[in-house]
Amino acid sequence: MELLLCLFGFISGITTALFGFGGGFITVPLLYALITLVWGSQLDVRDIAMQIAVATSTCVMIFSSSVSSRAHYLKGNLDWKMIKPFILPISIGGVLGAMIALSVDSEWIRWIFIGYLVVTILDCFIRPGFMKTQPKGINLNQGSYLAEGTIGMLIGTVAAFLGVGGSVMTVPLMRRRGASMLQAAAFANPLTLPMAITGSVMYFYFAVEKHIELGSGFWGMIYIKGALILIATSWLGIRFASFLMPYLSDKRHAQSYPILLMVVLGVMLWV
Repeated sequence: MELLLCLFGFISGITTALFGFGGGFITVPLLYALITLVWGSQLDVRDIAMQIAVATSTCVMIFSSSVSSRAHYLKGNLDWKMIKPFILPISIGGVLGAMIALSVDSEWIRWIFIGYLVVTILDCFIRPGFMKTQPKGINLNQGSYLAEGTIGMLIGTVAAFLGVGGSVMTVPLMRRRGASMLQAAAFANPLTLPMAITGSVMYFYFAVEKHIELGSGFWGMIYIKGALILIATSWLGIRFASFLMPYLSDKRHAQSYPILLMVVLGVMLWV
C-alpha cells in the first residue's frame, strides 16, 4: 500500500502543477480505500474514514500548492490582480467547509464527492467556454466585490468539504473568463493554499475538541505516514510536470481535465 501511496503522490504532484488540483481528486479516493481496508474493523475509524481522507488530503495540499505556486510564479504564470480578491473569502470558506464535513456522515461526503465529479465533468462538455476559449485575454471585471467574495467563499467551502483543492471551481471559472489552461491552473494553486491551511487547522481542532483518539499514527484526524509519503512524492511529480508543460497544447490540456475526472469518478464508485 505504501507503493500505491508513492505512485498516487507522484501523480497528484503532476495534476497539481498541470491542473491546480492540489492532489485531492487523486489522493482522497486512495486514502479512503486505504483507511477502510487497513482500519475497517475499527468502528471509530470506519465511521469517519472519509473525514480522515479529506483532512489528510487538505494537509498535503499546504505543501503541494505552495511548491506549485512558487514554480508558476517563477515562470511568470501568475497574475496577482486576479488572485487577491479571492484570498480572504476562500480562507473563510475553508473553515466553513471543514465544519460542514465534520457534521455530516462519512458516506454522505463520499456520495457528494461523486455527485460533484459528475456535475463538473458534464459542465466541461456541455457548457461553452471550457474546451475552447477565445483569444481575447482574461476578463478580470466580472462583478462587484460582494459577488467575487461570494464566489471565493463558495470555492473555499466546496474545496475544504471535499478535500479537493480549489481547482474544481476556479479552473472552469477562469477558462470562461478567457484564461488558458496554464493560466487557470496557475490561478488555482495559490488559492488552494489559504483553504488548505484553515481547513487543516479546523480538522485538527475538531479532533482535539471532541477527544477523538485515532492512535499514534494520527495528528488529529490527519494520517501522518500517508501525508508524509504523499508530500515527498508529490514534490517529484511537480518537478516532472514542469518538463511536460511546454509540450502540452491548450487544447490537449483542456481535454485532459475532464478525462482525468472521469478516471477519479470510476475509482470513487469502485471503492
